[in-house]
Amino acid sequence: MPSKEKCVEETCIDPFHPFSLPLSLVGMSFPCKRREMDLMKLMMSDYRVEMVDDGTHEFFVDFHGPKESPYQGGVWRIRVELPDGYPYHSPSIGFVNKMYHPNVDEMSGSICLDVINQTWSPMYDLVNVFEVFLPQLLLYPNPLDPLNGEAAALLMRDRPAYEQKVKEYCLKYAKPEDIGASPEEESSDEEPSENEYDSSDEQMLGKPDP
Repeated sequence: MPSKEKCVEETCIDPFHPFSLPLSLVGMSFPCKRREMDLMKLMMSDYRVEMVDDGTHEFFVDFHGPKESPYQGGVWRIRVELPDGYPYHSPSIGFVNKMYHPNVDEMSGSICLDVINQTWSPMYDLVNVFEVFLPQLLLYPNPLDPLNGEAAALLMRDRPAYEQKVKEYCLKYAKPEDIGASPEEESSDEEPSENEYDSSDEQMLGKPDP
């Protein structure tokens, strides 16, 4: 019969608390396993993820604006960086394409969100970030702690005008088809040459009789 000490060693009641882990998992091995597990969980939740250099420390995630908000219909590319100490240290989150929001820096894309910057817990994971924290940030902006002073002032002064400005930014910077579009795809609206017109006409009308 195994000793009591061995039973305690093999049992992990709370995998997110360092003092309840077996000694073999405490240290660098657990953060590495946790990064891989959380990333896989995010992918299984139908989020489009693009890795950087085939590692788990840095990647991009496509984030859709929450429904019933002025951000609905927009898609933003989010840059995520996981520190070596993740999940005990919070991830770094930033918008790549422009976002009009009091708590998002328009130039850098960095966000002001307490749960990321101050009150992060290893109980949270990446799915929480994209399904709870970011939607709440967009649904409930805080103009009293702004990174974008203009957006904060407009929200407090004239909310309909603020929401209209948000929609304009969505149309200009967050169209779904623009996320990940290559330069070739973006330039596909060029006028076809005369040769292309001629060849297409021959295909439609058929070759002339000899």
